[in-house]
Order: sequence, then structure tokens, then C-alpha cells
Amino acid sequence: MDQHLSDEQLLQELDGELSARDAKQATAHLAECWRCRARRRELESAIAALLHVHDRELPAGEGPAALLRARMAEQRSEQPQRLSWWISATAAAAACLVLFTVISRFELRHREHRSVVVSVPDPRLTPGATIRLSRLAVCSETRINNKAVSPAVQRRVFEAYGISGAEPAEYEVDYLITPALGGADDIRNLWPQSHTSTVWNAEAKDALEDRLREMVCSGSLDLTEAQQEIAANWIEAYKKYFHTEMPLPAGARDHSARE
Repeated sequence: MDQHLSDEQLLQELDGELSARDAKQATAHLAECWRCRARRRELESAIAALLHVHDRELPAGEGPAALLRARMAEQRSEQPQRLSWWISATAAAAACLVLFTVISRFELRHREHRSVVVSVPDPRLTPGATIRLSRLAVCSETRINNKAVSPAVQRRVFEAYGISGAEPAEYEVDYLITPALGGADDIRNLWPQSHTSTVWNAEAKDALEDRLREMVCSGSLDLTEAQQEIAANWIEAYKKYFHTEMPLPAGARDHSARE
């Protein structure tokens, strides 16, 4: 018997319904085939379970596998309806999965977009970096413009901060320590800052940078101290040097500077 025993053959073997020749072949096959032995045990367990559920004796002359045969026939007749239900359920589950994926990606993108509304940079990503310059060297330049950050470096900064989906036009990849105060052209000195998402935005920081440079160049503030304060927490430095808890309008900043 080269092929595996069918369920019907196994049931006949269990009930002793096979001919002597077929029974001998089945016994020999079962001795060598673990798959058929496992299936035979499953059928025996199914018969025992059905008898227990129905809690009744079978009519005389009816083998213990008869009830299982009847149940299997019922299942075969129900199979098309169950298959249709399974296909519908699977399609619905797939649709839900697609919807969940779309929503998850939208929420992730939205979270990424909002995540830039951090008012100060992550010190692990942007500790700040400086060039060794004296106060005289810094102040000898009448105007030091920040070097333009290339799109490739901007992408690296956005990716480092987990906002790769951000719109570059909405943010300034800013120097934590401005070159006007000896800041270095180094990715460790760059971070993404929103133009408008928070009151502590790029405009407020630019005002602080101008104030600190004026104080450094007038001799009222040490250059190293100015670099350290803006790198540690530029918002606290703004509050300290503008004597306020919130960013000031341009006119109010000028008045504060004269005090």
C-alpha cells in the first residue's frame, strides 16, 4: 500500500470492516507510516468526543465510527457555506488591516510633524560645536551670516530627529551656537527649528543671538559664557538677558536692550 490510508479506510479499520487481506495491508502500512498512525489517533479521539457529547449508545450492529462518518458528511455539506463565510471574514480582516496601516502611517506622520515643536534641541544630537576664536576675532567681523545648510545635511538632521517627513520650508535647520558667536559649521551644531509652530521659534532665537553678540563685543559678557548659555538652553538664556518669560516684540526687545 504505497499511498496513505484515507479517512474512510481508517474508519473501516477501526470498526473491523476491512477484509482480511485489506486489514493485513492496513496493519502493515500503519506500522511504517507515522502520518497515518497520527490520523488514526485523531479519528479515535474524535469518536470518543462525539460519543461523550451525544452521551448515548449506538444501535446494535452499528460500529463506533458510524457517528463520526455522519458528522463528517454533515461538515462536507456545510463546507461551501463555511468557506464563503471564511472568505468574507478574511476579506474584511484584510480591509481592516489595510485601514489600520493607513491610519497608523498617518498618525506616525502627524506625530513626526508635531515632534519638531521642541523648543530646544536634543543635547545628545546637538550638543553644540565651536571654533576656537577670541572675542576680538569674533567681533572684528562686522556681519557674519550663517552658512547655508545643504539639502543633504538638512535631511540628515531631520532623520536624526525622527522627522524625515517634515516639510523643509516650514523649518530652519539652525545653528545652535551661531557662527556670529564662534559656532562651528558642524552637524553637531545643527537642529531643526520651526518658524511658526511655537512662540520660541527661529525669530526669537535670532534676537537672542544678536543680543549676546552685542554684549560679547561690548565686553559685558564673556564669549565662552555666551556660547555655553545658548548651547545649554537658549530659551532660559533669552529670559535671562531680555528679563522676560515670553518672547518680546521687536520694539520691546530694543527697549529691553537699553535698560
